[in-house]
Amino acid sequence: MALKITVIGTGYLGATHAAAMAELGFEVLGLDVVPEKIEMLRRGEVPMYEPGLEELLRKHVAGIEGSTGRLRFTMDWAEVGEFGDVHFVCVNTPQRHGEYACDMSYVDAAFASLAPHLRNAALVVGKSTVPVGSADRLAAYLAEHAPAGEDAELAWNPEFLREGFAVQDTLHPDRIVVGVRSERAEKLLREVYTTPIADGSPFVVTDFPTAELVKTSANSFLATKISFINAMAEVCEAADGDVAKLAEAIGYDDRIGKKFLRAGIGFGGGCLPKDIRAFMARAGELGADQALTFLREIDSINMRQRGQMVELARQALGGGPFLGKRVAVLGATFKPDSDDVRDSPALNVAGQIHLQGGQVTVYDPKGMDNARRLFPTLGYADSAIEAVRGADVVLHLTEWREFRELDPAALGEVAADRVILDGRNALDPALWRKAGWSYRAMGRPTA
Repeated sequence: MALKITVIGTGYLGATHAAAMAELGFEVLGLDVVPEKIEMLRRGEVPMYEPGLEELLRKHVAGIEGSTGRLRFTMDWAEVGEFGDVHFVCVNTPQRHGEYACDMSYVDAAFASLAPHLRNAALVVGKSTVPVGSADRLAAYLAEHAPAGEDAELAWNPEFLREGFAVQDTLHPDRIVVGVRSERAEKLLREVYTTPIADGSPFVVTDFPTAELVKTSANSFLATKISFINAMAEVCEAADGDVAKLAEAIGYDDRIGKKFLRAGIGFGGGCLPKDIRAFMARAGELGADQALTFLREIDSINMRQRGQMVELARQALGGGPFLGKRVAVLGATFKPDSDDVRDSPALNVAGQIHLQGGQVTVYDPKGMDNARRLFPTLGYADSAIEAVRGADVVLHLTEWREFRELDPAALGEVAADRVILDGRNALDPALWRKAGWSYRAMGRPTA
């Protein structure tokens, strides 16, 4: 008999996972505690921008004409417990307020709500990013509180989604990691991921602690690589070097590689910053804080880039105060192909300049609504050209393709002064200079 799957938590991770499981042929029931979110999903709409996700949802959500009907949504825990053979927990684990540590309250609440309804043998699979040691604790909780007892097993299956590529990463993962304690749990997860395994996705079987550590380790490594090239950008600024050429040269080394070597205003979003901080906090609790002290400097370098961009803008405006100066900011999201503005370096820079008296106008292809909610006092425009109109300086802070394809000559016609600062090292300097712009990028003082 075919497995039935539930997905608990239908945010960015959960909605994507639920749609992908339906695409792989399973009957899927998604649960959330927010009525508005459930109503949107039942209409085949998503509460965030993720390329391809809404189309995938509409292909499978029950009640939509032409859909397979394999995907439904509910707020009823009893229905979830009765329906599912495999329950994926995909709730958020934000940074705890005022601390570095991870807030486990949503995960704990999900397990507390689900456990009483697990009357039959079931596998609960954690996908949330949690502090190492959480799975041991949650497995014991399930065994104690589920009517099925030890037949309510736990596994840990970390997610590795990249915003903007989440559908692709779920259907065609570059690896599948499962932390399990029994052959039965492994067998069930191999059945869930039969299609991607057949397509060549590596399937890595490990214990609970290792599975929990994989995601935070991967994010820490990526953060280290980004902050390394940004540290080199600081050195290039001081030594009149060119960090883009430096990155190109070292990127040819197969041991290093080219990815994540574009210097700029640093990383943000809902994962990397909070994950490395939670990793440091958990290492301290385990008595291994010395092992991760380098992550404090990684975090520091990353945050410092934002202030350096503000200073670069100040210099471009003559070195005086921002008061009365008009600043156009291209980009609000923390990365392109997303509407996510959580811990966005672009909005942070815009906000700092605004607080120092600058008249800031922001434009982003997808993140405008979220940006307005987070920074209501900033100015917003409906297009790049409207944002640039009358600007004394233009800051390119999120590397959307739309911005790379802008016509510098057309923008120059509406700007008060043709000065552009490339905070992502993603624009073509020759193209902008040909149109009469003064171009400056981070870590490239002479480029």
